[in-house]
Amino acid sequence: MPTAIELANQFQASLVGDGSILLDSLAPLERATAQQISFLSNPLYRQQAVDSAAGALIVGQTDFDYLQTASAASKSGRVYFLARNPYATFARMAQYFAAQKPNQRQPGVHPQAAIDPSATVPASCHIGPFVHIAQGAVLGERVTIMANTTVAAGVRIGDDSLIYPSVSIYADCEIGQRCIIHSGAVIGADGFGFAPDFNSAGGEWVKIPQTGAVLIGDDVEIGASTTIDRGAMSNTVIGSGCKIDNQVQIGHNAVIGVCTVIAGCAGISGSTTIGNYCVIGGYANFAGHLTIADRTTVSGGTSIIRSITEPGQHFTGVYPSMPHAAWEKNSAIARGLDKIRQRLRHLEKTKSGSD
Repeated sequence: MPTAIELANQFQASLVGDGSILLDSLAPLERATAQQISFLSNPLYRQQAVDSAAGALIVGQTDFDYLQTASAASKSGRVYFLARNPYATFARMAQYFAAQKPNQRQPGVHPQAAIDPSATVPASCHIGPFVHIAQGAVLGERVTIMANTTVAAGVRIGDDSLIYPSVSIYADCEIGQRCIIHSGAVIGADGFGFAPDFNSAGGEWVKIPQTGAVLIGDDVEIGASTTIDRGAMSNTVIGSGCKIDNQVQIGHNAVIGVCTVIAGCAGISGSTTIGNYCVIGGYANFAGHLTIADRTTVSGGTSIIRSITEPGQHFTGVYPSMPHAAWEKNSAIARGLDKIRQRLRHLEKTKSGSD
C-alpha cells in the first residue's frame, strides 16, 4: 500500500497531516474507512465530508479551510491532499489503484480465436475467444481484444488499446493508442448515403458507396452500442482525447475535434464538424453540414440546425418540465403564435396607414 506522502508526490498535491499513513483504495464519502481516500469538490457535500470516516480527503483550498473550522472536522489521523482540481486528482488516483489489481487478461491468443496469417498480432496482445482478425490487420503492443469481436481487413489498432466483447470494427478503420471501445460499438459501418432517383412512374434510392474510413485518435473512449459511420469518400475523424458515451450516432464524414465529450444518445449528422473541447449533452442532435466552434457547450436534448461560429458559447433549446395541464395550455398558445404574429402585422399596417 502506498503512503500518503508517496501519493501526494506522485499526483502533485500538497499534503496536510501524517505522510506515513497507509492508504489502500478510494471510496465515496459516506462509505470510506480509515484506510481509504475520498474527495470533496462540491460544497453541497461539505457536511458529508465532515462526518465521513475517510482517512484521507482530496480537497481544494476553499473546502479545506471550511473543514478546518467546521465542527468535528479534525478527525484523528485524517490527512488532506490539497489539489488545484480535486475531481481530476481523484480520477488519476483511481486509475493508479485500478492498475494495482491483478490483470486477468494475460498476453496470449485463445485457441478459439481466428487470426488471418497476414495479420500482425504482437505476443504482448490478449486475444479472447471467438475473436476474428482479418487479413492485413495490424495490432500494436499490449492490445486487448475480448470475446466475439470482429477486426476486419486492414484495420490498425494502436498500443495499449482495449476492445471489449462484441465490437465490430469494419475494414481499413484506424484506432489510436490507449483507446477504449465498449461492447456493441460499431466502427465503420456504411454511412447513410442514398441519391434519390424518382419520377411519376416510380424510382429508387440509389446507394452511394461508402469508400472512406473512420480514423480515431489517441486516448479516445467510445461507449457501448455507439455507432460511428465510415466516410462516403473522405474519412470520418474522431480527435484525440474525445470521450463518447453510450448509444451515440456519428454520421459519415463528421469530424469531432480533440477532447470533445458527447453524452448518451446524441446524434451528429453527416459532414458536420464539431470543434475542439466541446461539451455535447445527452440526446442533443445536429443537422448535417454544420460547423460548430471550439469550446461550444450544447445542453441535453437541444437541436442545432445552424452553424455556430463564435467559440465558447452555450446553447440550450429545451423547455423545462412542468405539470401536464400547464404544458397543454402553453403548447396551445405556442401553436397559435403564427396567427398572433399575422394579426400584429395587420394591426401595424393598419396603424401606419392611418398615420
